[in-house]
Amino acid sequence: MRSSICSITVCCMLLLVCGCRVSPPSSLERRTIVAVKHHITVGGRSERNPLVFNSDNVAAGKEAFGHYCVACHGIDGQNTGVPFADRISPPLPSLASREVQDYTDGQLKWIIDNGLSPSGMPASSGILSDDEIWSIIVFLRHLPPAGSLGEPEMYSH
Repeated sequence: MRSSICSITVCCMLLLVCGCRVSPPSSLERRTIVAVKHHITVGGRSERNPLVFNSDNVAAGKEAFGHYCVACHGIDGQNTGVPFADRISPPLPSLASREVQDYTDGQLKWIIDNGLSPSGMPASSGILSDDEIWSIIVFLRHLPPAGSLGEPEMYSH
C-alpha cells in the first residue's frame, strides 16, 4: 500500500513539473497580447506630440534617448550591441518593429512615462521631462538603420 502511494506521489510530482515548463508564446497568444496592449491597457491613445519633425527635435530625441534608453535598446533603438536583448523574457522588441511603431505618439509617451509591466520596461515619470519624452518619440519615428550608429560604449570590449 505504501509503495503505491509513493508511486502516485512521484507521478503527480512529475506531471506537476512537466506542466510548469515555459514555452515561447504561440502566434495567437502574441497577437492577442499586442492587441490588448494597443487597444486596452496602454493609455494616451489620443494625446498628440506637440513637437514637429525637424532635425533639431530628432537630435534632441537622440540625445535624451542616449541618456535613458540606450542600455536596453541600443544606440539605434534596434537592440544593436545589447548582449542580453535576445535572452530576456519577454524579449526586447526592436523599436523599429511594427509592434512598436503602431502605437500612437500618445501611447508611446504613456509607455515611457509609466513603463510596461511585466515586460521590464521601467517608468521614467519624474526622470525625463515631457519635452524629453516627446523628443524621444520624434527620434523613434525616424530611427537610423540598424547597426549604423555602432554599439553602446558600456558593452564594447
